Amino acid sequence: MAGYLALVLHAHLPFVRHPEHERFLEESWLYEAITETYLPLVELLQAWERDRVNARLTVALSPTLCSMLLDPLLQARYESRLAGLIELAEKETFRTQWDRALQPLAARNLERFCRLRELWRGCGRDLVGAFRGLQERGRLEIITCAATHALLPLLADHPPSLRGQILTARDHYRACFGRDPVGIWLPECGYTPAVEPYLREANLRWFIVDTHGLLHATPRPRYAVFAPVFTPQGLAVFGRDVESAKQVWSRNEGYPGDPRYRDFYRDMGFDLDFDYLRPYLPSPDHRGFTGIKYYRISGPAGEKQVYAPEVAEAAAREHARHFLSGRLAQLGRLEEIMDRPPVLVAPYDAELFGHWWHEGLLFLDVLVREALRDPPAFSLVTPTDYLRQQATHQVVRPSASSWGEAGHLRVWLNEKNDWILPHLRVAQARMTEVVGALSQPTELEARALRQAARELMLAQASDWPFILHTGTSPGYALHRVNHHLLNFLRLHEQLTARKVDEAILSRIESQDLLFAQVDWRYWR
Repeated sequence: MAGYLALVLHAHLPFVRHPEHERFLEESWLYEAITETYLPLVELLQAWERDRVNARLTVALSPTLCSMLLDPLLQARYESRLAGLIELAEKETFRTQWDRALQPLAARNLERFCRLRELWRGCGRDLVGAFRGLQERGRLEIITCAATHALLPLLADHPPSLRGQILTARDHYRACFGRDPVGIWLPECGYTPAVEPYLREANLRWFIVDTHGLLHATPRPRYAVFAPVFTPQGLAVFGRDVESAKQVWSRNEGYPGDPRYRDFYRDMGFDLDFDYLRPYLPSPDHRGFTGIKYYRISGPAGEKQVYAPEVAEAAAREHARHFLSGRLAQLGRLEEIMDRPPVLVAPYDAELFGHWWHEGLLFLDVLVREALRDPPAFSLVTPTDYLRQQATHQVVRPSASSWGEAGHLRVWLNEKNDWILPHLRVAQARMTEVVGALSQPTELEARALRQAARELMLAQASDWPFILHTGTSPGYALHRVNHHLLNFLRLHEQLTARKVDEAILSRIESQDLLFAQVDWRYWR
C-alpha cells in the first residue's frame, strides 16, 4: 500500500432553539441537515459495518450540534417536520401521477423519507447515541470542537475565554460519548499558538490546520503537509491536502457543480401554489425549502432540466473513481521521496455531503468501497490511527492561519462585522471580573454565572460574523449577537449587585439552555 487517506467530516450548526415560536425559520437548518446529511451518514456507516468495509472515518461533532440533537423539544419538532415531509411527498405522488417525468421522482422521495423515518426511530431519536455506538464499535473516531464554534484567534487576548471554550467542549464530549476526545477541530481551522496551553490542559493530542498553516511553519516541514508535525508544546498538527480539497471544493473544477447533479436551490417550495405548500414550509408566512427537488443543475444558462437519478449516480461513481485515481497517483509520487508512509488529510464540511451535494454520500460510498477492494489501494485511517503507527515527527512552529477566504481572518473581521469584537472584549473582561469577585456564590448566583457563561460563549460563535459577511440571514445574525450580549450584561449587572432575579434568569435559561453543567470557574 502506498500510504494513507484520512477523511475528516466537520459537522456543525449554530445553536438555534426558539421555544417561544411554534415554527421558526432558522430551526430548519437543523431539520434539513438531519434529513439530508446526519441520518444518511449513519445509514452509510451502518452499511459499511454490515458489509465489513474496513474504513475508518473521522467526524467532528460540534458541541452546539450535539446539544440540539439531544434536545427533546427539537427532537419532537424534527419528528413533526419529517411527518409533514412524508405527507407532502405522498401528496406529490398523486399530483404528479400523470407527469411521466416527475412521477418516479415523487415516488423516490416518498420512499427515501419513509426509510429515514424508520432509521430515526430505530436510533431512538438519538443521533448522538447512534454516532457514539459506531465509535465504540470502531467504525469511526469522533472529535470535538470549541464549545460554540468560536474563532479562537479572536479570543487570544483573553485566555479565560480560550480556556472556557475548550474545556467546556471537553466536558460536553465526556457527557455525550463517555470518554475524552483525542483530537479537536479548531473552528474555521483558526490557529494561533495561544490555544495550545488549553488544548494540553484538556489532554487533546492533535488538530488540523489549512495547508499554509504548515507550509509557512518555522522551520518548514520536511514533508510539507504529507506527514504530521509536533509543536514545541507536543501537540500533533496535520495539514489539509490541497489537491483533494480542490477536486471537491473548487468553484470551477469541483465535482458538486457538475450539471448532472440535483440542484440544491431549485426547490418546489418556490414553484408551487403557496396555499398548497403553506402547512409544510419552515415558516408559514414565507416561501422556503421543502426538501423536495425535481431539477438538476443543468448548466449556467437556459431552462432547468428534470433530475435524472441514474445519470447523477453515474456521475458520482465517475467522480469517485477519478478522485481515487488522483489519490493513488499522488501517494505513488510521495512514496518515492518520503522515508515514511505519506498521509493525505482531506477535511470537508459534513453538510456538503447529502445536503448541499445530494449525491455526495454516494460519492463517499463508492470511493471507500473501491479503495478497499482486495487488495486495498491504501488504508483509510483517522489522524489518531496514524499517530499510533508513526510516533516520531519533526518539531515546528505552525503559522497563524485559517481556512477562510485568503487564509486569514477577514471573513470574520471586516467592515460588516468588526463592530462585534469590541463588545465581546468588554463582556469577556466583565465575566472574569465577576467570577473573581464571587468566590462563594449562592446557589442562585451559581445558576446565573453558568447562564452568563452560556450567553458569552453563544455571542462568541463564529457563525454570526460569518452570516453578516455573506449576507445570507443578516437580520437573524444581528439579533442573535445582540440577544446574547444583552442577556449577558443583564446577568452581569445582577451578579455585581448580588441581586439575581430568578424569574428573569429562568426565562433566559428556557431559551438558551445548553451545557447544563458548564463550569463558570474556567473564566477565572
